[in-house]
Amino acid sequence: MRILITAGPTREHLDPVRYLTNGSSGKMGYALAVAAVARGWCVELVSGPVELAAPSGVEVTRVVSADEMHQACEARFEACDVFIAVAAVADFRPRFRSDQKQTKAATGSNLELEPTVDILKALAAKRRADQVIVGFAAETSDLETKAPAKLAAKGCDWIVGNDVSAPGVGMEADANTVTLWNRAGRVGSVGPLPKTDVATWLLEQIVVREQEV
Repeated sequence: MRILITAGPTREHLDPVRYLTNGSSGKMGYALAVAAVARGWCVELVSGPVELAAPSGVEVTRVVSADEMHQACEARFEACDVFIAVAAVADFRPRFRSDQKQTKAATGSNLELEPTVDILKALAAKRRADQVIVGFAAETSDLETKAPAKLAAKGCDWIVGNDVSAPGVGMEADANTVTLWNRAGRVGSVGPLPKTDVATWLLEQIVVREQEV
């Protein structure tokens, strides 16, 4: 079994010093990589900039921007059996990037933005019939509505939703509380638990149900 996982944030640079990003620590994606290796799977991890060591037995490709993450995933996607898009990819990037740090006066009060590539949707659109696609939905409200909607919109088989507004879980935390959906509906919830335990639970749920199909 070959599994491709994304983890961490992306950085979308305005200039060499400043960038747009988010608070993703990469811990959930890295925990899934460790759990997948424990199952004997061949694991490739495409990671945004995080302060985490490469897990033993995992091939790690480090990237910075959404475009770099997309290119790295696209090159590996055809060979994978399961794709799990955990990374919190920035939705927008500055329309113009300067090669030099811009002064406050030169930057001004208005920053022109453009959308980044939707990696999950783009790769799901070119999937093979036997590939399994898993997405993540980090929300601060209406998780029970937004996560299933994202599953349909992105073309996933599974979506993992977590309420990142809850204290002590989600982004930058060591614990998580997640709810899992597939195309048939809500599968279940787990947590708050360490992300390592959540990763093990998620893979168990997905593997068992995919084997039943």
